[in-house]
Parts: sequence; C-alpha cells; structure tokens
Amino acid sequence: MTTVQAALWVVVLLVALALLFDFMNGFHDAANSIATVVSTGVLKPGQAVVFAAFFNFVAIFIFHLSVAATVGKGIADPSVIDVHVVFGALIGAITWNVITWYYGIPSSSSHALIGGIVGAVIAKAGASALVASGIMRTVAFIFVSPLLGFTLGSLMMVIVAWLCRRTRPSKVDGWFRRLQLVSAGAYSLGHGGNDAQKTIGIIWMLLIATGYASKTDASPPTWTIVSCYAAIGLGTMFGGWRIVKTMGQKITKLKPVGGFCAETGGAMTLFLATMLGVPVSTTHTITGAIVGVGSVQRASAVRWGVAGNIVWAWVLTIPASAFVAAVAYWISFTLF
Repeated sequence: MTTVQAALWVVVLLVALALLFDFMNGFHDAANSIATVVSTGVLKPGQAVVFAAFFNFVAIFIFHLSVAATVGKGIADPSVIDVHVVFGALIGAITWNVITWYYGIPSSSSHALIGGIVGAVIAKAGASALVASGIMRTVAFIFVSPLLGFTLGSLMMVIVAWLCRRTRPSKVDGWFRRLQLVSAGAYSLGHGGNDAQKTIGIIWMLLIATGYASKTDASPPTWTIVSCYAAIGLGTMFGGWRIVKTMGQKITKLKPVGGFCAETGGAMTLFLATMLGVPVSTTHTITGAIVGVGSVQRASAVRWGVAGNIVWAWVLTIPASAFVAAVAYWISFTLF
C-alpha cells in the first residue's frame, strides 16, 4: 500500500468515526426530541422516534451551514488541524457520550465535541491555536440556551393558560394533543439542523487538513451533508431510552399543553442559534424549557435536585471531554 493510499484510508476511517459520533449524537439526544411527546402519551415510543428522525433529516432543506462553518473553521486555527487532532476530538466526545448515556445523564453531545476539539488542539499547539471568539460564543450559549428555553417555555405556558382560562380542561387537552405534533416536529427540525452540522463541521475540518477540501470553500462536499443528516436521523430512530425517562418525567410531570409549550420554546431557541451559527446543546435547551413550564405551575412542580445533577453534567462536559481528547491525541501521535 502506497503512502497516498494509506493516508486515504486514515481519512475514510476518521470519517466513519465521525459518522458514528453523529449516530450516537442522535441516539443520545433522541430523548430531547421525543421525551415530552412520549411522556404525555401523544405518541407511542416507536411512532415518536420515526417522527423525530424524519424531521431531523428534513432539516437538511431548511438551514444554511452556519453551524458547520463555526465548527469547521471557527473553533481552532485550521492550520494546526491534522488527523491526530480529529481522532482525539472524536474519541473525547464519544467517550463522554457513552459515559453519560450509560448513567442516563442528559448531557451535551455538542459541547462534548467542542471540548474534544479544544483538548486535542491544546495538546498539539497550546491554547493560542484556539479561536477565542468561536469558543466564547459556544461557552456563552451554555448559559444562554437553557435560560432562553426557560424564558420562552414559561412565557408560552403563561400565554396559553390565559388564552384557555375559560375552556374545559378536557377540551384543552384534546387541542394540545394535536398541537404537540406540530411543536415536536419543529423541535426535531431544530435538533437536526443544529446537531448534524456539528459533525459536518468536523468532517469538513478533516478534509481541509488532509487536502481533500480547501479552507476557501464556501461549503463542504455534498456527500458529507447528506451522510451526516442521515446518520443523526438513524441515531434518533434507535433512541436513547435511558434518558427519555429523566427528560420526560423526572424533572417535572408534563401534560400535552406543557409539552407543547416546552417544545415550542425549545424550537424557537434552536432556530435562533442555528441562524446565528452557534453550536448549542439541544439538551440544555429542552431542559431549560421543561423547567420553565414546570415552574409556571408552581416551583415545587420541578424536581430541582434532578435538574441540579443535570447542570453538573453540563459544567463537566467540556473539561472532561477535553481531557480525554488530549490523552487520545497523545496516544495517536505517539503510536502513529
């Protein structure tokens, strides 16, 4: 095998690893898209995952690749990226995803990937190789996305409660069982649009580093876009059932009206972030929206201890995945 052929096989294997991460992202974050619609009884689990996966893929036709551009070019200096950095970043993100999935913790696949890139880049070239503006925007939205989800979810709940104040509860329940299909579809669109692009971004980063794409290109090759949207949709179809229960019922009890408000608030947040090109956490967003809906009913409706454990996972995600990525980079560089 020639050197060129060996290099090509390395790229192919890393693309496959990135698509595995994308699949796991959909698998891990399926709960974010379907937990509310399942927990309220609007859809059965099997129906819900197919429904969400369809809208994950349809997002390919809705959103521009602004998030992919941020991940591919806006987190680290493209000149320091090589196959060892990409390998370290993916191993760091995948490891954190597996750990949090196993323990049923709804953490952020998005920030695990960003943490992985940061850790591997620092291991190779130091913090000076990071793009401060891209990192700061991503870190800021760790706090902005759940707060915005909380605000919009609670505001939707207040508006709906006022509009339906003179309507029989059974009638309201019937309306929002139908409307929740709309809100769940919108949230799944936002989930696919933001999350698939993160994997598109890291594959784009890899292709630029290995000379299969130019850093002046306006977008990555079409095959990367289609394969990443397909991978996240397939991951969603298999679902992360350990996390569904936490998101759907452990934080607060939801009825269809609450599920509609949480999903709508979360979808609005995701649409905004994707248009701005910010890679946000769908987990952070929907958790904030669910807490907002529960707190409107009464503060005691929210199990704040569960919410607090989730926040700790958020805080640890970037440093933990960065540490694993740095170790993986060092092993890869040493052995190969």
